[in-house]
Amino acid sequence: MEALRRPALPEDAVRYRLFAAAAAAGPGGEALLRRCAELALVRFAPLLAAYVWQRQPFRLHYVPRRGETPAHIGGTTLFGDNVEDEWFIVYLVREITREFPGLAARIDDNDGEFLLIEAADFLPKWLNPENSENRVFFYKGELHIIPLSETSEQDWDLPAPCPTIPQALALLSTRSEEFLAAEPIRAALYKRIEGYPEKIQASLHRAHCFLPAGIVAVLRQRPSLVAAAVQAFYLRDPGDLRACRRPFRTFPADQRVMTLVTFTRCLYAQLVQQKFVPDRRSGYTLPTPSHPQYRAYELGMKLAHGFEILCSKSSKVAPDAKRNVLSGPLWERFLRSLKEKDYFKGEMEGSAKYLELLHMAEDHFQQSVALPESSAEVSPGDEILTLLQTTSIDLKEFEREAACLPAEDDDSWLDITPDALDQMLKEARNESLPSTNEEEEKYDLETVAESMKAFVSKVSTHEGAEMPWASDESHVTFDVDSFTKALDRILGADSEELDSDDLDEEEEFDFSDGDDEDLDAGNQRQEQKVSPEELLGSLRSYMNEMDRELAQTNVGKSFTKKRGASSAEAATSESAGPGSGAEDAELAPVDVDMNLVANLLESYSAQAGLAGPTSNILQSMGVNLPENTDLAGSSSRAEQ
Repeated sequence: MEALRRPALPEDAVRYRLFAAAAAAGPGGEALLRRCAELALVRFAPLLAAYVWQRQPFRLHYVPRRGETPAHIGGTTLFGDNVEDEWFIVYLVREITREFPGLAARIDDNDGEFLLIEAADFLPKWLNPENSENRVFFYKGELHIIPLSETSEQDWDLPAPCPTIPQALALLSTRSEEFLAAEPIRAALYKRIEGYPEKIQASLHRAHCFLPAGIVAVLRQRPSLVAAAVQAFYLRDPGDLRACRRPFRTFPADQRVMTLVTFTRCLYAQLVQQKFVPDRRSGYTLPTPSHPQYRAYELGMKLAHGFEILCSKSSKVAPDAKRNVLSGPLWERFLRSLKEKDYFKGEMEGSAKYLELLHMAEDHFQQSVALPESSAEVSPGDEILTLLQTTSIDLKEFEREAACLPAEDDDSWLDITPDALDQMLKEARNESLPSTNEEEEKYDLETVAESMKAFVSKVSTHEGAEMPWASDESHVTFDVDSFTKALDRILGADSEELDSDDLDEEEEFDFSDGDDEDLDAGNQRQEQKVSPEELLGSLRSYMNEMDRELAQTNVGKSFTKKRGASSAEAATSESAGPGSGAEDAELAPVDVDMNLVANLLESYSAQAGLAGPTSNILQSMGVNLPENTDLAGSSSRAEQ
């Protein structure tokens, strides 16, 4: 019922909740949780201050008890198009539970338990979306999954299908070692978040931009506003562009300087891939594409449009409406923690690098630490206008800095070759690249046929078909008695047991009344006991008649026949007579494996190197087919 009452999460949002594993009730429990939230944000401030969020930052605030959900600290963050924000939050939540062993964390999004989706290949059979709620926790830095109770003797017996959060927390606090997720599950999940915190710097991209001096001054104070400006430009609509069809009021184009702007790779890609021609009346013009700084001019123009759109939506808040949060004991403790963690990297206080890091820390503190839980979030446009009225703009200083800017980052990562894409897909599937050794490139077609047979033999349900991962599973058994009883019901059924389909078939063939005597005689014979051998022999005769009819059609002639069997049957048919030789040759057994492999290869060749049913099924079973060299050779000859 709790899942039905809680509001659905947006499509691009992640929710994280950290509970006290041991019950903490009353005012003392609230104070403890609030203190944990403050200490966690201070502890991870060096990582959070340098991070550029796509939409919203990571925040922790106190949430009182509601229904069966105990009081906790947590939040919801919109990550937009940058899914790496979501996985960075997963890393943060895991590390918080490691630093604060008394906390147990739940994290989910609109897909539900997306942590389990990442390790779907290794989950136990009993775990499914219907019973996974409130079973997956980070506790003491490790992933825990609370299983279903198997016997009533276990003192941690839980009601089906899902436990409540208090029940789950009680189990974790007393028997957490029993619920540690299996090693393959943890390895699959931890591989997705490995590389942090070093991965943060690798996700950034620094580029030269030709920007108005006002934007340069704003970004010095609030570097994270670059994300809001990119989003405003990237998601613009015709109404937003009305403010850009005249000379810009907030950021005119006459005072522009070259500067270095730090984006995330996602933000940079969004800005670069947008094709946009500025309105002539805006004052923003671009040099020719051959100009050495054309990219810097283009990026600056797009970014300026984003900032102008944000300011056009501002509610014109007065400068004194901004809270002065950079004073008081909380900020002092926050700054002291940064210095203890060597956040300023030995930079001299007052230097340019020191001030840059300080502004990033102030930005993070205002957005994530000191923001009251009940206060409404200030719009980016309001913040920009406030900063413009409280920040001095030294154009000459900006021009001096532009003369000695550091080099921008290489953006060749935007171009992905087909080989690089294959490499990424293989790494995602934990596959090693094939060796170029000719002996290792021998492909066993028998393995292809056997794998497909194993796949077809698997039982499928409404949830899909299972892949034959293990070769030691039991084979399909054949019950002769059940089969003969089924044949008895089909072939030996009385006229009273005929269903509507049988009656329709009788009408279709227009049986005459004179045939009733034959039917009665047949029913009398069917009343006699028929042995299973006679039934099987009758069935074989029916099948042989069908084979003879199909052999004359194009479908029958399209199959590849077994050579050995056909030659042996042809030799015996010569002694039987000249007319029976051709007929028996047509009834030679079909080579099932050969036809299966031939059809698979034909389907694989028709994919032309793209994804398709054949490659998807075979690769999921560990069978990799080689490239079609005949097709590649013919295409290269055609190009020549």
